Amino acid sequence: MTKKIKNITDKNFKKYLIENKKYLLVDFWATWCAPCQSLSVILKEIYNEYIENLKIIKIDIEKNLKTTSDYSIQSIPTLILFKKDKVIDKSIGFVSKEQLCLFLNKHIK
Repeated sequence: MTKKIKNITDKNFKKYLIENKKYLLVDFWATWCAPCQSLSVILKEIYNEYIENLKIIKIDIEKNLKTTSDYSIQSIPTLILFKKDKVIDKSIGFVSKEQLCLFLNKHIK
């Protein structure tokens, strides 16, 4: 895990949501989820391309039940894109690097 992409908890999620000035991409994942591990590699790859406009954080669904429940996460990986504290878009399931860039570019670039 790169230090740039932080693991967030139920305790500090709202703070990140409110204080973040950029778009915020939240990756809901679990350690046992193989597609989640593959997506983590892609998130690291695209991080620098979007650094000016996007912050990426991860939430382990098994350790953070409140946030997982608040956003009705039923399948992982799930990516939710926020601007301020509003949900802009959601992507459920594994996505390729190209699909992720298309998803982000719809809103960011």
